[in-house]
Amino acid sequence: MSTHESLYHHGNLRQALLDSSLAILHSEGIEALSLRRLAEHAGVSRGAPYHHFRDKQALLAAIGELGFAELNKLLQTVVEDEQQPLHERLHQAVLGYLDFATRQPALYALMFGRTLWQDSNHGDTADFQRFAKDCFRQYVHLFEQLDQARPLGDLNHLRQAQLLWATLHGLAKLSSDGIFVKPEDLADIARRALPPLNESGWTATQQKSQK
Repeated sequence: MSTHESLYHHGNLRQALLDSSLAILHSEGIEALSLRRLAEHAGVSRGAPYHHFRDKQALLAAIGELGFAELNKLLQTVVEDEQQPLHERLHQAVLGYLDFATRQPALYALMFGRTLWQDSNHGDTADFQRFAKDCFRQYVHLFEQLDQARPLGDLNHLRQAQLLWATLHGLAKLSSDGIFVKPEDLADIARRALPPLNESGWTATQQKSQK
């Protein structure tokens, strides 16, 4: 019995399989992921992955959830950091997102790819989508806090968060695909594309609203 198979009896095989899935994803791409390839990479029997993932879609959804769990933890830490001013929290939330997307392009592509977003009839995919939306709500919550500090305009918090996420996703995708945007320019582009990130602009707006 292999080391990974022995882990199954202690309830750890699922995590071992997910670790192997991430390794395949990063080194070979999403096309190489299958339950059969996963079993081979993890050194377990072909049937072992089916104890935890009923099919490939379930496996992909579980990997996607891991990605959003990491991103959600990052955003939650930033959003809830009351030691930092709000404009700095927004700044860090943006830079953290872009860093995550460019540091793990294969995982990011899976998280936002059609495979997991165009099939809501699959139970595991539906669970993944709910999990992902919980992550998105971190930005909505941040805009709620910003709006309480000073009015942000006519757009509601949801629309503001959607615009921000769309901008970040576009920047990350262009950079990942090597189209016009260099990774080293991402932070500067984000700062210029999103005026609230600019501390002087934030201060000027506050002063103007107080007159």
